[in-house]
Order: sequence, then C-alpha cells, then structure tokens
Amino acid sequence: MKSSNKKANMGMAHYLKKFWRANFLAILPVLAVCALQTGTSLVMIQTFQRIIERDLRGFGFWILMMVGAWFLLLGINSLQEFFQGRAVRAMNNAVRRDMAATLLRKNHGEFHELDTGEYLSWFTNDINQIENLAWKPFYQCVDSAATIVFSAAALLTLHWSLLGAALVTTVVMLFVPQLFNKRMEKLGGACAQEQAAATSKLKDLLAGYDVLRFFGREQRFSQGADAASDQIEKPKFRLTYVKGFVSAGIGCVNIVCQMLVNVLIGVLSIQGVILQGSLMGGGNLCGSLSNGLGSMAQLLLSFSSSKPYFEKITVRADDAQAENVTGREQVNSAITVENLSFQYGEKPILQDLSLQFQKGGKYALTGPSGCGKSTLLKLLLGWLPDYGGAIRFDGKDAKDFTPEQLQQQMSYIEQNVFLFNSTIRDNITLGEAFTDEQMEKALRDSALAGDLASMPEGLDTVVGEEGGNLSGGQKQRVAIARALIHDRSILLVDEGTSALDQKNADIVEKSLLANPELTLILVSHHLTPERKEQFTQVYDLQPAAPHLQSA
Repeated sequence: MKSSNKKANMGMAHYLKKFWRANFLAILPVLAVCALQTGTSLVMIQTFQRIIERDLRGFGFWILMMVGAWFLLLGINSLQEFFQGRAVRAMNNAVRRDMAATLLRKNHGEFHELDTGEYLSWFTNDINQIENLAWKPFYQCVDSAATIVFSAAALLTLHWSLLGAALVTTVVMLFVPQLFNKRMEKLGGACAQEQAAATSKLKDLLAGYDVLRFFGREQRFSQGADAASDQIEKPKFRLTYVKGFVSAGIGCVNIVCQMLVNVLIGVLSIQGVILQGSLMGGGNLCGSLSNGLGSMAQLLLSFSSSKPYFEKITVRADDAQAENVTGREQVNSAITVENLSFQYGEKPILQDLSLQFQKGGKYALTGPSGCGKSTLLKLLLGWLPDYGGAIRFDGKDAKDFTPEQLQQQMSYIEQNVFLFNSTIRDNITLGEAFTDEQMEKALRDSALAGDLASMPEGLDTVVGEEGGNLSGGQKQRVAIARALIHDRSILLVDEGTSALDQKNADIVEKSLLANPELTLILVSHHLTPERKEQFTQVYDLQPAAPHLQSA
C-alpha cells in the first residue's frame, strides 16, 4: 500500500506522463501558435520600420506576411482544441478508472464510512475541478512558458540587455506565487470536502422526495436544495475571490516589471541601438513576455489547488490489474466459529459464540431481532474484521484470507435486494456468459420462470432504477437466480425469501435444501417445526448474552 500511496502523490504528473503521446500532440499546436505570435511581433517591427523609411514596397510585403501568419495561426488553433480535448478525455477517464480501483481496494467497512453521494462527487465534481485546476492550466502553462521563451529569444535578437531584463523579471514572477501555494492548497482541499458533503445532502434529499411530498413538506425540500446549492457554491466562490486577490497582487508586480522593460526599449531606441520600429513590435514582445510570466504565476497556484483531488486516489487501475489474484479457496470440510464476540461501539451483539457448518449442510439461524443473525453472516463474509475469537475455514483462520477470497466462494442474499437499472438477464448474469441450461435451472430453482412467462420481454425486461418495475418478491427471485447461477459453494440468505408468497418460498427453499453441493446458512425469524426438520441444524441465538441453543 505504501508504494500505491507514493504513486498517488505524483498527482497530475502521473497522468501527464502516462498519456505523453496525446499530450505531445496537444502541445505541438500550442508551440506553433506561440512561435507564430512572436513572429508576427517581429514582422510588425519590420512593417513599422518600412513606414519610418517610407518604403512602400517593403511595407506591402511585410503586411502580406503578417496576414498570412494570422490565417495560419487560426488554422492551428482549431487543431489545438481537437488534440487538447482528446488528451483531456483520456486523462479524465484514467482518473475515474483509478478512483474505481481505489474504491475496490477498500474493505466493506472502509467503503461504507462515506455514503454514495460523496463517492458520486468524486466521479463528477472532482473530475470537473481536476480539469479546471490541472489539465487546462497545464496547457495554458505550456503556452505561457513557450510565450516566455519565444519572446525572450525575439528580444535577444534586438539587444542582449532586453533578455537580461526578461530573466530578472522571470525570477521575480516565479518566486512571488510560492508565497501563496499553501494557502491555495488548503482552500482547494476545503472546497473538495464541502462540495462532496453537499452532494451527499442532495442525494439524501432526492431519495426522500416522496416522503416530503406525502407529508406536505415541500418547503423542506426547497430549503434543503437551496442550502446544498449554496454549500457547493460558497467554497468555490471563496476559492475564486482569494485567487483573484492573489492574482491582482501578482499582476501589480507584473506591471512594474513590464514598465521597466518598456523603459529600457525606449532608451535603446532613442540611442539608436535598436530599430525605431521596435517601439511598436518590441512593446508587443514585452507585453507577451509579461503576460506569460503573470499567467505562469497564476497557473502554478491552480496546480496547488488541484492536489487534494489527486490525493484521494491511492490505487492505480493498471497496478491493481497487474497484481496476482489468488484463486477461489473452496471449503472442503467445515466452517468453524470459536468463541466469537462482536460489538457495535459499546453495544455487544455476539458473545462467546461457538458453532459449526459442515460442507453441504443446511443451517438456519433463528432468534429475535438484534441477536446478531445478520451480523454473523457479515462476519463470515469478512465485512466486519474487528471481532474476538476465531472463524476458521477448514481449520485456517479467516483473517488469513482476503475479503475477495472469502466472497469468491460465497453468495449473499439480503432482504433489501439491489438491482441495477438494466435487464433481468443482466442482473442475473452480471455480464458473464452462461449456457441456456444453466440459465433455465437458475430460473426454475428460484421460482422466477413463472414471472417471466407473464413479461412480454422476458429476460430482457428492464427492471428500472433499483428494480422499481418489479415487486419485492420478483426482486428477491432475481437475486436468488443470480446467486444460484454463479455457482457459489456457500449461500448465505438473510431473510432472502421474506417477500415471497408461501408457494414460491416453498419452491425456492426446497431447491436450496435439495442441492447436496450447497452449504446453506439461512436467517429466519420464524420456522415451523416442519421446516426445522428439513435443516441439518437450527441454531437459536439470544440477544442479552448471546449463547447457542441447539433446536
């Protein structure tokens, strides 16, 4: 992890280097434009010199040269927009891939420390800020640097002292922004945090839209949206106006430097050291040099403001794909829970719990709410690592496995099923390829086949956002089919058939209980005596001082 953090700290430099070819093509037009702009200033000197010398033919020639240069400049500008846009697109996509890789590296607890609204802000607001504070300023910085170099070279052709003045000005203008870097970096970080929090509030408000409308609380919706909007805009405004004040101060220093160079050009022209026409073109070169220096100073501040957004990325997608992934660890004998204890904060949930799940066995966990049934399933999945006692898979401590290794052999069905806003087929297969026989068996064993018969689109029926087009029972049947078709050897079911009618619940449970290769651990609040007899073992958990009673 340390190496990943080190790479993450490279920030924007990592992506600029990774896409160096695209950025090289984006920079070439910038350099060409700067060269042409500097060239037009030199042409302007020659043009006005011909006016002073009353050389009409020479004047016409240099005018045509200037017009041709400007037409060429406009053509190159269009290429510049194309190549820069393509490079920005590639880098933004790479940042999002690395953000996704960073989230995938988090364990269950770490991921849920923030809500989805804040993560959504990473992929939207943060990317916009990175584009505005890093990518675009980078190209502008190249433009400014090229302008400085070409302008300095052009001034050198006029007189060496002008280059000396330019170098002194450069040192001054590069030093001044360093005084404000820490301040701008801090403001950039605060802006990112506050905007993420505001996005989370907006997401919560939108999720509660129906509740607020039902109880006549439209005003709360409006006020909440307004407050969240201001929370997004306020830090951005603060960053903008502070940046403006800093830029104004830097601009004042820039003006002083520019005037000193202009005075030097005037003195050299009066003394006849340089062409009199330099009074016009030399002023443009001086202005270009000064503007380039001023822009460079401000752009360095933007880079400082972008750092907090890059610091969120701790994993590179390319590195994550290159890592060796240990294959699925199958349970060949049993899962053993020894003296297991767990608590949320100060509240104990499980205490000295010991039990065993044999391979291929069918087990039920019963007991009142709060006794730890769902918590036990999450402990088996590796989602809650801070527990006392031991969980062993074939005698090997569960803490020696990664959560990914544990989950490769398990399926988990919870009462509140999540479905993607796509088809039933996609929600079952999750993009993997399965044979028709595998699909038919999963549909049959999950009791979903009957529902599909009444749907015109069948498996290609779109379920809607969070499965809104399906009933609660249909959603659970889709989740069960998903678990079955992926052929996990251990199935954890947390009230996964609670929304089914008795007939369909019987079909599903009969199928699960009849599978000799499947280790089933099912949470239920109530089991009839007839149902209990169908399980290998029924474990009854009690909440006060959790202990085990064999039913």
